[in-house]
Amino acid sequence: MKTLHAPNPVTAVTLTIEGKSISVDQGTSVAAAALVSGLIITRTTPVDGSRRAPYCLMGVCYECLMTIDGVANQRACQTIVREGMVVLRQDGKREVMS
Repeated sequence: MKTLHAPNPVTAVTLTIEGKSISVDQGTSVAAAALVSGLIITRTTPVDGSRRAPYCLMGVCYECLMTIDGVANQRACQTIVREGMVVLRQDGKREVMS
């Protein structure tokens, strides 16, 4: 009889999304973590302020742009969570740095 072993335990990662601390499995995308935290709207458009949310979840549509660790215009669906990460909704366009 063959003995089956449980897979390696998954490590939890704690990050802050819009001021709310959340723990998710290591390897989770920021977009998925945002949705799990209850944050559906991840950005607003710069032209008319329309609300946007993760759509394709594979990096094509850019609807999931968020500010991650102080850097705006990050595709949340293509960014993997890290311990201590700070994630904010992105309202409008980012500031131009000189």
